[in-house]
Amino acid sequence: MKFKIFKYDTVNSTNETALRLIKRTNCENGFVYALSQKKGKGQYGKKWISKRGNFFGSIFFQLKKNYPSLEEFALINPILNIDILSKYCSKRKIFFKSPNDICINKKKISGILQVVIFKGSKKYLIVGIGINLLSSPEIKNYPCTNIYKETKKKIKVLDIANLLTRKYEKFFSNLN
Repeated sequence: MKFKIFKYDTVNSTNETALRLIKRTNCENGFVYALSQKKGKGQYGKKWISKRGNFFGSIFFQLKKNYPSLEEFALINPILNIDILSKYCSKRKIFFKSPNDICINKKKISGILQVVIFKGSKKYLIVGIGINLLSSPEIKNYPCTNIYKETKKKIKVLDIANLLTRKYEKFFSNLN
């Protein structure tokens, strides 16, 4: 499966943009990413703090009968994203903290938000992915970090977008 790439300078939220693309186009699978988002979303309606220079993206695809269940995707998505992070932070302790955080050394570095929508009789999954590349938010009682702080490597948004796209394309190719 190939994902159509949609790159934006600024969006309200990559998940909202993915939702709009599903509803208004015939695109059944795509990958949206932006250099900046104004109203990033987190789990349970929380705000995702979106500092420019970090990664904000949403991958979307039609859920088919031979695909894993939503519960399985809730585990698959973090595994795919941890694999990406381990390319840069291989010496760090990376783990998934349910329901949607990826942490390094007990500090949040990434969040994943899954949303299911319907267009007619078709069911879609939108997977929002935020990764702290160059900076991390200050969240009371919840330590955060970023790839630059952990490794002194400056990672480009485009590099993460390319890696994620290839990772998901490979996953679906292997699934079929």
